[in-house]
Amino acid sequence: MDATPPLIVILEDDTGLRRAIERLLTLSGFGTRTYGSADGPDLPMHASSAHCLVVDVQLPGRSGPEFYAALPDPRPPVVFITAFDGPSTRHELSRVQKYILLNKPFLGKELLEAVDAATGKIP
Repeated sequence: MDATPPLIVILEDDTGLRRAIERLLTLSGFGTRTYGSADGPDLPMHASSAHCLVVDVQLPGRSGPEFYAALPDPRPPVVFITAFDGPSTRHELSRVQKYILLNKPFLGKELLEAVDAATGKIP
């Protein structure tokens, strides 16, 4: 029996936060792949096959929503995270049909609930 945990791809440029999210999700039974920018050569492949994505809105280079919109359909569920929620962020997210947005700082419990909600799992 294959016991591979569901894969969550984390796209966050802040190293400390990226590691904290990775640790939380790993301890919660998920497999993780982490990236500091949207330019990782194997990122599109892993993102397309992920159970869920956790993506920072503001990234160096290509933004989180731009990266997500460029993925082929069907795209995995996504939880966007941002420290700058406002009209420009909401405009940036307008190209994404369905998403969950968490404002930094957030509690670990809130992230886990968002991942559950994004993937249709009832917490």
